[in-house]
Amino acid sequence: MKIGLRLRAVAMAEQLGPGLVTGAADDDPSGIATYSQAGAQAGFGLLWTMVLTYPLMCAVQLVSAYIGRVTGVGLAANMGKIFPKYVVTLLVAMLFVANTINIGADLAMMGAVAKLLMGGNAHLLTIIFATVSLTLQMFVPYRRYASILKWLTLVLLAYFAVLLFVHLDWKALMLGMVVPRVGNIGLITTIVALFGTTISPYLFFWQSAQEVEEVNNDPAAEPLIKQPWQARREFRRIWFDTLAGMGFSTLVALAIMVATAATLHAHGIVDIQSATQAAQALQPVAGKFAFLLFSLGIIGTGMLAIPVLAGSAAYAIGDSRGWQSGLDYKPWEAVGFYSVIGAATALGIAIDWSHLDPIKALFWSAVINGVVAVPIMVAMMIVASHHSRMGKFTAPRTVTALGWLATAIMGVAVVAMFAL
Repeated sequence: MKIGLRLRAVAMAEQLGPGLVTGAADDDPSGIATYSQAGAQAGFGLLWTMVLTYPLMCAVQLVSAYIGRVTGVGLAANMGKIFPKYVVTLLVAMLFVANTINIGADLAMMGAVAKLLMGGNAHLLTIIFATVSLTLQMFVPYRRYASILKWLTLVLLAYFAVLLFVHLDWKALMLGMVVPRVGNIGLITTIVALFGTTISPYLFFWQSAQEVEEVNNDPAAEPLIKQPWQARREFRRIWFDTLAGMGFSTLVALAIMVATAATLHAHGIVDIQSATQAAQALQPVAGKFAFLLFSLGIIGTGMLAIPVLAGSAAYAIGDSRGWQSGLDYKPWEAVGFYSVIGAATALGIAIDWSHLDPIKALFWSAVINGVVAVPIMVAMMIVASHHSRMGKFTAPRTVTALGWLATAIMGVAVVAMFAL
């Protein structure tokens, strides 16, 4: 009996891949800062956003995974077969700008917490983090070091432990999860940031590209449009992988929001101004080691997410231009692809030298992601329903409906933010 359960657990673990990595990368420093700010600002009042976004983010990521696995090419390449070249170029340019700002914000935060942790120059530490990340991307297969970095992201589970040490108003908590609260323009902007950091455009391109990599790295695999008999097994894997990955991401987000609501918001801190303030949410469980734990979480998730941010931009540009793309290639085998990664990282370092506070930069990078996501989601949903690209494997009706609902909700939130 025990052997059978163990074998089943191993089999389930083997099905975890692009979806799990995508979910882990979703809780990057930008996500941690945005969830912390939301919990501090609104208490339990915005927990409903995470309940709402879980099925929506699952649908959107399923759509992106379907596109990659069915067609055998990335999201941008599929868009290029349907939309005019200038439309695809504009969408890819928007992604590149959003990702570069996100990379800069993540690197700045990593440098800031490293400085507070061990001293030194924050800008120099940012450059070191960027150089290490770029070197790993160029010379070490991403999956190899991502499996190591995932262990660092486990420190985020400390937010769950906080919930055991603080008083929770369970009635307010449950109401916060089911009763939508919008409020003033500040909360609307925070909602856009929450949507943008949870349903981020870079994740669409990344998961689609990773499904393509799955096909390219398996001699027995072919795009489903060529080998439809593989569809049942592959779709089952994609669903399990995506739902599990997004579920992990959502639970971590909820834990951060609840922990900051029960600690920072409860003590009158409603606007987080520094990394030290954000780390205070971990004090009930970590005490004087709270900042150490917070720093490990920021650095670990940053090192995991920066390759996803830079890589997704490189996949998008490479696919739209017909370049050879993939992190499994050596730099000299995919010059254009790695040039985009290098450019995005270098521009991210330049952003670190701006006068933006790292916490604020992370929050506003999430807002920008929310704005940029809307037109990209529209294009992606059109691709997923296009028979010339997807054949008989267009996205299921339920997934399509949820995907369009996610697009509409994101659009309404963005319009409301600019209108008020």
